[in-house]
Amino acid sequence: MTSEERRALSLVVQKYGGSSLADADGIKRVAQRIVATRKAGHSVVVVVSAMGDTTDELHDLALDVSPVPPGRELDMLLTAGERISMALVAMAIANLGFEARSFTGSQAGVITDSTHGKARIIDVTPGRISGALADGAIPIVAGFQGVSAGSKDITTLGRGGSDTTAVALAAALAAQTCEIYTDVDGVFTADPRIVPSARKIPVISYDEMLEMAACGAKVLHLRCVEYARHYDIPIHVRSSFSSREGTWVTGSKAHGTNGPGEHDEQPREDAMDQPIITGVAHDRDEATITVTGIPDKVGIAAKIFREIAEAGINIDMIVQSTSRATGQADISFTLPRQDGPAAMTRLREVQGDIGFESLVFDESIGKISLIGAGMRSHPGVSADFFGALADNGVNIRMISTSEIRISAVVDAADLDEAVSAAHRAFGLDDGRGEAVVYAGTGR
Repeated sequence: MTSEERRALSLVVQKYGGSSLADADGIKRVAQRIVATRKAGHSVVVVVSAMGDTTDELHDLALDVSPVPPGRELDMLLTAGERISMALVAMAIANLGFEARSFTGSQAGVITDSTHGKARIIDVTPGRISGALADGAIPIVAGFQGVSAGSKDITTLGRGGSDTTAVALAAALAAQTCEIYTDVDGVFTADPRIVPSARKIPVISYDEMLEMAACGAKVLHLRCVEYARHYDIPIHVRSSFSSREGTWVTGSKAHGTNGPGEHDEQPREDAMDQPIITGVAHDRDEATITVTGIPDKVGIAAKIFREIAEAGINIDMIVQSTSRATGQADISFTLPRQDGPAAMTRLREVQGDIGFESLVFDESIGKISLIGAGMRSHPGVSADFFGALADNGVNIRMISTSEIRISAVVDAADLDEAVSAAHRAFGLDDGRGEAVVYAGTGR
């Protein structure tokens, strides 16, 4: 193949999740799909996750060895899973008669900050990837990892980081599209494991997908969608277990993409026919902290949340109540459950300085969220949402909203019922059959 012919090819980045690479048969199936894309006339860059539950198993092993493993060494350990996958996929492609070259995140030019466990990508310099493509090879990149710009240590990007690797590479290489392969046929109106009648969403906007990801939808990582929106990279979420069209994540719900490099300028669905609610997301991985007996003085809340921020912890919902009788306030906020112990420790250290009475930690909660750009122009969505929960005996503990989202914290035991009730209330069920989760993980 001449260099002119190679330049004429469209470039697609494909990412395969752990469920798609769970065993040797899965790896061979993925290799066949990659080669089929190459034979169809596209240059391909592949990003892989660790096989199956390898990352979880390595993390558990680390905790068996050390209750508090050093972040640097934990990152070194966890990146081994993706390196295993990349080499095996490259071997399977070679067995099909095509050249593949495997690269770690650092070899692929993924440059990050120095935060171990949840590093952020600050640059991508894919010189070796471009070189492999120029030679006609298929680059296989280990996802979820990079190298710190300052310390040169290996870093990991946190859960779902392989999605972010894929979109970042797609942006750096000016790819036409980024395909995210998982074990579901796309993005659904709710988690198919909770709502089997959930409907696949053909096209979803970046903004709506950002809200879905931030509210617990596991199919795409939040930073991945942020990258895609910033660089306007269309994402095609689809299953590696079928050949069905998946979900396109693009700048507009009304315009989709037919395939790598082929944009469809005709609306996929009439704007008047688009539903008010795009989907129902849920999150089981949050907890609440309530700070009680806070002096009702200017600047106290700022002190509390400054301490949380300096501990590197993100918070979500905040509710404050003040008693006129006592002149004191209570503040409750939600945060990732895994960050709860660190936040409690930090606040106890400054209790004397701030002057609050006590802390209450509660991890028996769940968050349910309605997402949809249509709610901007439709009154009554909140009333219908809260009414559906009340009719099914679900008590609401906290509420927050954005322009296209309404979220509520409920008891963890009520979360599945809340998701099903909201899904029914807004007519999101698909009467054509049940959604399929091919490998049972939804990733």
